[in-house]
Amino acid sequence: MNKLFFSNLRRPFLIAELSSNHNGSIIKAKQLIRMAKKYDADAVKLQTFTPDTMTINSIKKDFRIKDGLWKGHTLWNLYQKAQTPIEWHKELFDYSKKIGIKCFSSAFDEISVDLLEKLKTPLYKVASFEMTDIPLIKKIAKTKKPMIISTGLSNLEEIKRVYNTAKNNGCKEIVLLYCVSSYPAKDSDINLNNIKILKEIFNCKVGFSDHTNNPEITNAAISAGAEIIEKHIALENQKKGFDIKFSVKGKDFLNIREGIDRIYKYLGDKNFKRSKNELKNKKFRRSVYVVKKINKGELFSNTNIKNIRPGYSVDPKYYEKLIGKRSPVNLSFGSRINLKVLNKVLTKKK
Repeated sequence: MNKLFFSNLRRPFLIAELSSNHNGSIIKAKQLIRMAKKYDADAVKLQTFTPDTMTINSIKKDFRIKDGLWKGHTLWNLYQKAQTPIEWHKELFDYSKKIGIKCFSSAFDEISVDLLEKLKTPLYKVASFEMTDIPLIKKIAKTKKPMIISTGLSNLEEIKRVYNTAKNNGCKEIVLLYCVSSYPAKDSDINLNNIKILKEIFNCKVGFSDHTNNPEITNAAISAGAEIIEKHIALENQKKGFDIKFSVKGKDFLNIREGIDRIYKYLGDKNFKRSKNELKNKKFRRSVYVVKKINKGELFSNTNIKNIRPGYSVDPKYYEKLIGKRSPVNLSFGSRINLKVLNKVLTKKK
């Protein structure tokens, strides 16, 4: 895995995030993986943690969630219910391989990195809430595998610190994933120009983790320069799940795939260029034509040459250079001025 994982993307890399939408059922987890494969995700992503690596089992007010989607839960209770059990991981990695889709995970702690290394994960994800955990970043970086770093909540100085830490500790390929860490995220909070800013500052691939309920947002992110998209998924008509409020369900995931591919195609080449099909219409540009018969030795003037359509003659930029010069040949009404004539005019000594 020393080669750059994302170096030659032919389309946006679409990640299907399982998160906790398996609802404690490994059967549902496999159904989600199979759905991701069916609807053309490039990879599925798990989350690797246990409650005791995330927090402590306390009911003190600091550990109670007071608002938002998970209001009323303690942190321990939330993570206990939302976890993808460690004992599932090998089976889910093996299942993904069997059906032909890449599987990787968010490592939330250093123990998780050791587990994922044993499972030969092809890359790592760092969640927004863990991206300031410098020892974790160092541990992942030393695996030499690609690292996707979510940047929700973070200012540019924090992003620079984690980016440089990863780079200085051996990570050869870093992807910054722009996201808004609210659940679900409001359209008014998105500010996709941050994608362009991150690309300019860090000169690396930048993606977008979409926690909105707006299907247009992912397309807009691609237009803003995102090359990797992460979206939480759920089964068709699924009603329950900790992340269900901002997950895309069933066939709607295929709409995400088709939409971002279409926008990416519209964006075209990263270098300024024109298509061959368009360039065929150069013939309708203006060029310098003879509009009155010109005898050999006669001066070119604004009465006998003119910039008109079509574009088969010499470029209009030569018009002023021709004015006042003598024609080396006879030219009839409506004739082109070819390059041979032009060169004789421009190279003739006074």
